Amino acid sequence: MRPDDIDVWIGLDVGKRAHHACALDRDGNTLYDKPLKQDEKDIRTMLERLSGHGRVLLVVDQPNTIGSLPLAVARDMGVAVAYLPGTAMRRAAQLLPGTAKTDRRDAYVIAWAALKIPESLRDAGPDDETLAALKLLAGHDEDLAHESTRHINRLRSLLLQTHPAFERVLKGDRATRDATLALLERYGGPMGMKEAGIDRVKAWARDGGLRAGGIIDDMFEAIGEQTVTVPGALMAERIIPSIARDIRAIKDRRRDLAAQVEDLLEDHPLLTVLTSMPGVGVRTASVILLGIGGDVTRFRSAAHLAAYAGIAPVTSQSGTSIRGEHPSRGGNKRLKNALWQSAFVASTKHPPSIAYYRRKREQGKHHNAAVICLARRRCDVIYSMLKNGTLYQEQALAA
Repeated sequence: MRPDDIDVWIGLDVGKRAHHACALDRDGNTLYDKPLKQDEKDIRTMLERLSGHGRVLLVVDQPNTIGSLPLAVARDMGVAVAYLPGTAMRRAAQLLPGTAKTDRRDAYVIAWAALKIPESLRDAGPDDETLAALKLLAGHDEDLAHESTRHINRLRSLLLQTHPAFERVLKGDRATRDATLALLERYGGPMGMKEAGIDRVKAWARDGGLRAGGIIDDMFEAIGEQTVTVPGALMAERIIPSIARDIRAIKDRRRDLAAQVEDLLEDHPLLTVLTSMPGVGVRTASVILLGIGGDVTRFRSAAHLAAYAGIAPVTSQSGTSIRGEHPSRGGNKRLKNALWQSAFVASTKHPPSIAYYRRKREQGKHHNAAVICLARRRCDVIYSMLKNGTLYQEQALAA
């Protein structure tokens, strides 16, 4: 809804048990300024009362969890909703007199920013049941990813402390492969594997159906590079199996989540469209769908989408002293990460993307900057695919 279509701007500083609501009219006059219970009846009464002044826009500072009920009630009543990000809210607060931090002032800041700086508002999140469920699954998967990273870092730290050569063997994704984790869970580490011997370890892996021949050879070569036993190594090898077991369990849970996401999106027309692009899997597709709110047409152009995602370069200019462009530090972080990750994968496996990435490196760009350039180029293609409902075509990126 455009600002010209609004008559009342409601700022809602949400809380666990109660919110504070502040409503302003077109002239900035206060129409409502009261605490509000986290209760459907009270929220509905407030919206009905303010709807008597004209068309209403409800703006929250937290669109998830504690802010979900007010948004659901507003949507049920046909009231427009929006979200004011925390960064934008803090900047808006600096434009107003006073430095107090109260619920009442925060609600006023939200309403004032919505009235005076409508471009600072963001989509309040999906009102589609499928996308709402997808958002919950994606958030849970993100939590599991952070938990997995913490366990992996702990595993590497223990190996680096006790046997650096062995830790170096597990570079890249080797540390998280199912075969590696199974070996560490079984033998603990270099000491346990050395005691068992390479033939027995290979036999155990073969009996378990593990494809680990190359990794085992590299592990035993690294084991032979260190003859001393570092203090604490024995205890480390007692801890490592439990860490490896936890990582495997998290991987299994993430696989289950991926299956749930795939089932959830099975009938979604845009899933097939997105996953047809090299580098975009089901998880990445789900994050992209969430980032755009399921409807790419709300973005005027691919450039608008790129700016929203934070992958469009920001120009700096001040007379003749400052000129240039730099990567944006803003944007939708999760959408930005999804586009960056998919571009990174494509830059290593997809020939046209590899060629594009190499051209950018030859132009003097660093790795991250080259990947961002590729992500920006791919964003144009993704926008066109989603807007037209068409599958990826090879010449689209090569052009």
